[in-house]
Amino acid sequence: MLIAFAVSCNKKEDSAKTSSREEKPTDKKENIVFFDDFSGTAIDTANWTPRTDVFVNNEQQAYADSTATLYLDKNVEGAENGALVIKALYSPGYLAENGKKFDFISGRMDSRGKKEFTYGSMAARIKMPLGSGYWPAFWALGAQGKWPDCGEIDIMEYVGEPDWVGCAMHGPGYFGDTHLVNKVYFDGTDVADWHIYSADWTEDEILFKVDGKLFYRVTKPIVNNYGPWVFNKPHFLILNFALGGAYPAKINGVKTPYNGIPQSTVDDIKKGNAKVYVDWVKVTK
Repeated sequence: MLIAFAVSCNKKEDSAKTSSREEKPTDKKENIVFFDDFSGTAIDTANWTPRTDVFVNNEQQAYADSTATLYLDKNVEGAENGALVIKALYSPGYLAENGKKFDFISGRMDSRGKKEFTYGSMAARIKMPLGSGYWPAFWALGAQGKWPDCGEIDIMEYVGEPDWVGCAMHGPGYFGDTHLVNKVYFDGTDVADWHIYSADWTEDEILFKVDGKLFYRVTKPIVNNYGPWVFNKPHFLILNFALGGAYPAKINGVKTPYNGIPQSTVDDIKKGNAKVYVDWVKVTK
């Protein structure tokens, strides 16, 4: 699918604070229906497919199917059995498959057609780089129909402000600058530490959490104020690391040297510091 998540707004609805307390995958008795701890030597293609055909939101990167942008590392500090690394690189003049040239490449992969889910708790343990204009996300997209009718659950997206992350829901009548959006501020920590980002999805509500703490609850009646509830069909998981574009630019106001990306972040990318680490991803019911 060519549609990425739409630009979420930065409206300050009911914000909350969270701590950095972590839950391991085995902390509770649970029915694990999907789990990948990236402990192998290569990304498991039975679970994930790299995507290179997504060009949306005026993002400044092209996605590359490369071990330079998507790979596993067994020596990531704080990871339990190794981690997925999604790395952004400065690659001026990179020719993407849409025929356009980009100065940055990065990674994106999803579980479409391989691991799809209806309801359950979707969670990932993630550590992100500090830098204005970075836009990594962990989210789920409906596997049936076109966007926004298919439904979209943005479990976590970070746009370069280290003290908070956001979540959002998109569907028919509530997409783009959706009203169903919130942010959570960290307490004594930031995105550069390991955190567990999750969404507990049932037939009539979705609960967004960080480190097991609830910060936003969206119910079917709330959604029906804006449009139909479409979250009753299979969704697939997406992990991606975007750079700049509409949402970061809306937050930081940066227009040069790249839309939504200041020179300090460009320098950080050139130094090889633009890495998102994913310790594990799981879905439980």
